[in-house]
Amino acid sequence: MHSLAIDGKPTMISIARFPHRAAAWAAVVALSGCAISAKQPSPAIDMPAQWASPGDTEAEPTPAQWWLSFNDPLLDRLIGDVLRTNNDLAAAAIRVYRAQLEAGLVDTNLTPSVALGTNGSFTRTLDTHQMSRASSIAGSLSYELDLWGKLAAERDAARWAAEATQADRDTVQLALIGTTAALFWQVSYLNQQIAFGESSIVYAEQTLALVKSRYAAGAVSGLDMTQAEQNLSEQRASLTQLIQQRTENRNALAILFDGPPQAQGPERDALPDTPLPAVRAGVPAELLGRRPDLRAAEFRLRESLANVDVTRTSFYPTLTLTGSLGTTSQNLTSLLQNPVATLGAGLSLPFIQWNTMQLRIKVSKSEYEEAVVNFRQKLYGALSEVENALSARVQLESEATQRNLSLMQAQRAETLAKARFKAGATGVQPWLDQQQRLRDAQSAQALSQLNRLNNLMNLYKALGGGDAAPPLASSASASLTLGER
Repeated sequence: MHSLAIDGKPTMISIARFPHRAAAWAAVVALSGCAISAKQPSPAIDMPAQWASPGDTEAEPTPAQWWLSFNDPLLDRLIGDVLRTNNDLAAAAIRVYRAQLEAGLVDTNLTPSVALGTNGSFTRTLDTHQMSRASSIAGSLSYELDLWGKLAAERDAARWAAEATQADRDTVQLALIGTTAALFWQVSYLNQQIAFGESSIVYAEQTLALVKSRYAAGAVSGLDMTQAEQNLSEQRASLTQLIQQRTENRNALAILFDGPPQAQGPERDALPDTPLPAVRAGVPAELLGRRPDLRAAEFRLRESLANVDVTRTSFYPTLTLTGSLGTTSQNLTSLLQNPVATLGAGLSLPFIQWNTMQLRIKVSKSEYEEAVVNFRQKLYGALSEVENALSARVQLESEATQRNLSLMQAQRAETLAKARFKAGATGVQPWLDQQQRLRDAQSAQALSQLNRLNNLMNLYKALGGGDAAPPLASSASASLTLGER
């Protein structure tokens, strides 16, 4: 460190007087032009060109507010409310804000650090009672030269971390929309099932009354009446289970809105029977830009690569320039008349810790390699989710057709069984069996519709929601060269 006192006249100092130090400075300057950025091989990722299951290739692009495609104003209202009030989403937004602040703090490392201070003192001797005053002002500036790109790598790592946090928030939002819709439809399905159950109880009561009248006339046995009574008790017991399930799902839906479990929001009496919208699946490579969880994984992959640069360059020489300007005076009015300035430069050589350097670099590289594996696994899992949802969509459409046929057949069979009982051709049990088959067919049809709605929601989620480009689009959406920056 060299200090230079300035008394108002320009003064120069030559490093030629210190040849051994001049050689060190020359080496630093010569090395400063070297590129130290990490170059890792691109991860090998096999991407299929098309989906195995057929998709709706002619469907319109999905809007950014993709849940509007369900054409359900009540569902749209619920999703809008939950996006404004949900605690998990609010916490995720706070994490995004904090990550952006932390990235801003790292950016300050690329600018000089400035400090300014002042001091004043008053002294009085005990024997002579002589008093003296002193005042001083001092300012300092420190700046680390980013010779090897270490500070830039730290900035990149912080920026990738902030973008990953933003993608995490988008992931929370996507999952929240799916959960809200699933609970809303589940409550609608249970309302429909409860209505079926109440209707079945009324029908069972009418059946029991008919059996009792025929028993009184001697047309049926006591076994028939007992079977009809047991059927009524079974229907009443099943209804209590449905009511409890509805209560639990209502409470689960209520707490999504930052409200107490007792709060009941708007709901439907039955599942919607409107045609479901077509979904444009696109091509598999588009998932990299559409799914927020994949964007988060990619950003963290890039963050880990930047951290490799940070670790490597932290063992290269660090050159810091410092300067200070200050003055001291016993008279406040002449405080600025005697300035003193100091200039200096500091050079640290951490690369002498060779073993430590190599181990830390290997640790950093292993973290990057782990991030590559995790990203690849998450990507393949996302592809699997889309394939499963597309395949299920086809199968559920076929199932819905068969469920409708089954319901019509069950209705016909129940009508025939009732007529045969009234005609005295059979006992009551065949009729009760057909009633149960009719209830099963009604429940299966409603469950099929619920599964189709949930499948469509799962497909939207697997595709990342809408087709709109994310606010922080990733460059890897077009190419898979994730190992280079």
